[in-house]
Amino acid sequence: MVARTGLYAVLAANMAVVAYFFAQAGFASNALIVMGRLAGLYGALVMAFQLVLVARLPWLDRRIGMDRLTAWHRWTGFSLLWLLLAHVVFIAFGYAEGTGVGPVSQIIDLAETTEGVLRAIVAFGIILVVGAVSARYARRRLAYETWHFIHLYTYVAVVLAFTHQVAVGTSFASSSVATAYWYGVWGVALGSVFLGRLALPLWRNWRHQLRVTAVVHESDNVVSIHMTGKDLDRMPARAGQFFLWRFLTPDRWWQANPFSLSAAPDGRTLRLTAKAAGAGSAALRHVKVGTRVFAEGPYGAFTALHRTRPESVLIAGGVGVTPIRALLEEIEGHAVVIYRVATDRDAVLYDELRDLALVRGHEVHLVTGPAVPDKLAPAELLRMVPDIGDRDVFLCGPPPMMNAVLGSLRELDVPKPQIHFERFSLAG
Repeated sequence: MVARTGLYAVLAANMAVVAYFFAQAGFASNALIVMGRLAGLYGALVMAFQLVLVARLPWLDRRIGMDRLTAWHRWTGFSLLWLLLAHVVFIAFGYAEGTGVGPVSQIIDLAETTEGVLRAIVAFGIILVVGAVSARYARRRLAYETWHFIHLYTYVAVVLAFTHQVAVGTSFASSSVATAYWYGVWGVALGSVFLGRLALPLWRNWRHQLRVTAVVHESDNVVSIHMTGKDLDRMPARAGQFFLWRFLTPDRWWQANPFSLSAAPDGRTLRLTAKAAGAGSAALRHVKVGTRVFAEGPYGAFTALHRTRPESVLIAGGVGVTPIRALLEEIEGHAVVIYRVATDRDAVLYDELRDLALVRGHEVHLVTGPAVPDKLAPAELLRMVPDIGDRDVFLCGPPPMMNAVLGSLRELDVPKPQIHFERFSLAG
């Protein structure tokens, strides 16, 4: 809550600063141009804020969670799209007013005669494409790898937009203080990306040097990868977190996929367990022992650090059991595990859950059967865990199941601070 409030406060303060420098620079006589310039400045600020959200900074990730940062990135992304659209439309009509040419012709003329405008048009086109593939309809139909690759072009748009602002931004050059402010904003944003997305992952992988030690086929379509490396006792990973994994083979080195740890880190080994749901996860079955691994992370706030109660409920659906399995190994106090699958054959890692529960004094409920009727409805949850309102609830599974369970928890009046979940989707 503190981190989230802090982020909003920083954004609001910067919006006020941008408005001040904009007013200090003076207003154009044309109201459309005034609105267009202000929309462009706020678009630049939101774009910088976007970079901080997806920089994967450990401080923010541990307190907020990568899924929530990604959700904010998504909505601020659409805000950015509308701000840039307003910037283009208002500027085009504003400059066209009184010239006798249309707005499209005016944009073409500006691109030909004004430094930085053509770069801005290219940047806007890239943002439009990224926005289109981020819409829910398109996102469901694109492979993760394709979507991620298209998202990488956003960095090209950022560079083009920044150089456009430097070249023609009246507010940018209105005073030395304004210039220093904007360089500072972009410096923090780009520096965050450099630190979180490049420097920190490179340093950690150089330090730990992960290698595959075993590939275990848990079922027909689920595989576990065991790894070891150097100084793993100094890796700041917790049960419930995930990494972006790259297996450095000739055909897969370029591809990163998010998978949770399926066992609590013990300072000597790491393990992930994945279901074949796409090309990347299916290829894990063919990884060889000894393969080098490049891991970005750990990420996620789905850990025992956020507990508010001494006792817990861990609810898993399908392969969403992997972070739940890891949490059960680390979590203190009495825990009730509810594992929802279609059939007994789908219950991967169930034997490990049962053995851990036996040793640590927890309960495990295996719930099988079709999706209808809902076997995790409020009455069913209350039957398995009568005191569920007094426990922390950790939830991971397919989105439809998670949405249904969250609805059940609301009906049971489980306080929101006691509900912990992550959807494990990443922005590029």
